[in-house]
Amino acid sequence: FWLKRLACRQWAQTPDLFFAVLRLSPHLPAMMRRGALCMSLVGVASGKIYFSETFGDGWESRWTPSKWKESEGTAGKWVASAGKWFSDEVEDRGIQTSEDSKFFGLSAGFDSFSNEGKELIIQYQAKYEKDVECGGGYVKIGPKMSDATTFGDPTVYNIMFGPDKCGYTKRTHLIFNYKGKNVLKKSDLAYKQEGEGTSHVYRLVVKPDNTVVVEIDEEKIYEGSLKEDWEMLAAKEISDPDDKKPSDWVDDSMMDDPEDKKPADWVEEKRMVDTDAKKPDDWDDEEDGEWEAPTKDNPEYKGDWSVKRISNPGYKGFWEAKKIANPEYVDEEAVYSYADFGFIGFDLWQVKGGSIFDNIIITDDKSEADVFAKKWKALSEVEAAKKKEEDEAKKAETPETKSEDKDEDADDEDGKPDSEEM
Repeated sequence: FWLKRLACRQWAQTPDLFFAVLRLSPHLPAMMRRGALCMSLVGVASGKIYFSETFGDGWESRWTPSKWKESEGTAGKWVASAGKWFSDEVEDRGIQTSEDSKFFGLSAGFDSFSNEGKELIIQYQAKYEKDVECGGGYVKIGPKMSDATTFGDPTVYNIMFGPDKCGYTKRTHLIFNYKGKNVLKKSDLAYKQEGEGTSHVYRLVVKPDNTVVVEIDEEKIYEGSLKEDWEMLAAKEISDPDDKKPSDWVDDSMMDDPEDKKPADWVEEKRMVDTDAKKPDDWDDEEDGEWEAPTKDNPEYKGDWSVKRISNPGYKGFWEAKKIANPEYVDEEAVYSYADFGFIGFDLWQVKGGSIFDNIIITDDKSEADVFAKKWKALSEVEAAKKKEEDEAKKAETPETKSEDKDEDADDEDGKPDSEEM
């Protein structure tokens, strides 16, 4: 399949040569059949892969660790790992954040390109071996960097995409840089990256009609407009600054009932003097001061009285200024487009490490991304089966077995010599 695909790419790039050979060849039927196959795949061959990475041998030479947090001693180490569950340990190997409470920075460069006039597909795979607790698993894609070792939070990027969590705040980030400002989506995208040890595949599609599609695990979780769901452009309409609320405008929907009066026998005093109390016989006014009778709960107390509320007949509703065209609004046809993409990187803080990233692709061809998605699909089926086995094994453990294990652990602890103090 891949050889045929390569041949088709070559035919598609030199169609004149193809037809010239076709005319001269004595094997026209076979050539024509092959040519027809190739021409049918020209649409496939027209796509371009701008970057791809499966973290095979030599990945360290293609990626540059960031030194942004090195001087602070908080830079975490990246290692190659397939994780706890895999089908083929070499084939399923990705890069993993190997430490807790660290910053992790790593980037790779590629030939600069613009996505003007074509779809941009960014896809990658993420697996949390444990709950990150607070941290991200997103990628940043941006213009070519002059020094990749400086990559970090201050680095300008075009798009940031992927899961982010801290405590109960969870979302899939999708941030676009527009005219130097990082613009967040108005509403959060669903978070799917739980720390259950299985892989998830993230796909972002940015289209020339200024729309965006986000898929997680081949399920579409969002499709919408950059112009409507991100505040990139100024609002089309604004409140008229010259429009003022009329002086007789009534904002209150409810009012006090003018007919409602407090009953004459209404008692609001919660406490009252205990008239049955007597001054003790041994009370000395000179030494003890003037005696005062104590108070007690008032049995007639009815609580604080308030006038009854009724609908306000003069209520006109909530007032707001009328809308007028915003003189600062300027429409832009291509908010999706960036002149330069030249790097992809991970710039993460994680309380709990152990996250594995793999199978990254940047392309304008869905079929190319689908090939990588199939790798995720095959792995996820293996992970799901192994997770099920592990879950069932845990359920099968009897209380007696757990108790015996605890007793054995306690015996082991008792048999250990006391550690020496340093």
